[in-house]
Amino acid sequence: MPQSASGAGQADAFVAQSDDPSALYYNPAGITQLPGIQLTMGALMVGGYTHFTNRATGAKSYGDLEGPVASPPPLHVYLTANLKPLAHTLDLPALARTTVGVGVFSSFGLRYRWPEDGPLSTSLTFASLPLLDIRPVIAYKVSEQLSLAAGADVYTFASFVGEGGGVTKFHSSGAPGLPPRGTPLEVNGNDTTPGFNLSLRYTPCLLEGTRPWCSFGFQYRSRATLHLEGEFLDAGMALTSARTKFVIPQSFTFGMAVWPLLARGHEWKVEVDLDKTDWSDFRHTDVRLGTGSVISIPRNWKNTLTYMVGTEYKWIDPATLPYWDVTARAGWQHSATPVPSQTFDPAVPDSDKNILAVGMGFLCKAGGRFAGFISCGEPGGWYRPSAISLDLAYQAGIYDTRHITDNRPPLTLPAVVNGRYSTLHHAGLVTLGVKF
Repeated sequence: MPQSASGAGQADAFVAQSDDPSALYYNPAGITQLPGIQLTMGALMVGGYTHFTNRATGAKSYGDLEGPVASPPPLHVYLTANLKPLAHTLDLPALARTTVGVGVFSSFGLRYRWPEDGPLSTSLTFASLPLLDIRPVIAYKVSEQLSLAAGADVYTFASFVGEGGGVTKFHSSGAPGLPPRGTPLEVNGNDTTPGFNLSLRYTPCLLEGTRPWCSFGFQYRSRATLHLEGEFLDAGMALTSARTKFVIPQSFTFGMAVWPLLARGHEWKVEVDLDKTDWSDFRHTDVRLGTGSVISIPRNWKNTLTYMVGTEYKWIDPATLPYWDVTARAGWQHSATPVPSQTFDPAVPDSDKNILAVGMGFLCKAGGRFAGFISCGEPGGWYRPSAISLDLAYQAGIYDTRHITDNRPPLTLPAVVNGRYSTLHHAGLVTLGVKF
């Protein structure tokens, strides 16, 4: 899931560049490039749909994100602070190379809805996992070429972005041990758990000692496990307690960027990234009920590789728009699905996919006016902005048609889920930033 318009406009090929506060998500070591205090925040407007045709009966259904656009929209907020001024005040030279930051975003969000009276109702009618990642980071510039960073990932839920926990809803199939067919059932739960991340940014190719024409980035995100504690509900009434486990897999992301053009008024960057996510850690989400019984839900997902290629072209102080930088972005991403056919879940109607992305960026500097009346840079205290940025991006997720023939879902008949799934998703992002 993209976490800033600047990265999304390049199909998330941003690990090696990572030159704005969203580096806290893409590559935290990149925040050592950011002077002063910088704040960015934005929203992801994501929508899409899946058309389903049952293999045996031909019955059709339509799933979506509970509307044309998911609501509430996932948000991202990033705050960074370079400690160089504090180093001078406290006479601690080591702080001059240190930058700290904190980000809040939703990297593993899930929300999907299928009709209450549709052919998939005994498998799923609604699923939501509005998971937040709160990421504090400290980064250190070892040299002009090398920066390192370490941080925590605190995964949790918040009621203002969803139900306050994970929720799965479906209708009883009437199988032995279940309520009468058609009875609404629900399993929910929440938890908070920690993880960690490590990253680096290496720029061996410097012009004039400071400007890189090539850069390499790497981020490692650790595995974390949520032990979701909640209830099993029958027609809205709590029957018993319920516990399940959700594994957030470890991942390794590598990136390489080059700047074929670095001129006084123009810059051009091309980047290639590779992400490996160990989804094989996601083996099951068995539900353990307070009665002692267990609902077995195997997953057995597979490890995945995601390829990302992105580019951006920047016009610096163009004649038609002085005191501004204008950036055009584009990118392509490809990833294989981790979800095997046997454990395919309509909550995640995933398949191999390609993502096409475009974006624009606008940076208003000292002397310019944002929206025609807000000064973008004035002399004064730290609270006065030195620049204001606006980034926009759009991504289209084009999924291969998925044919499910050997599915074995829990609590319902295999024939319910078997069929053809055609999915298309799209996302628009807007990110506003202020530099102090």
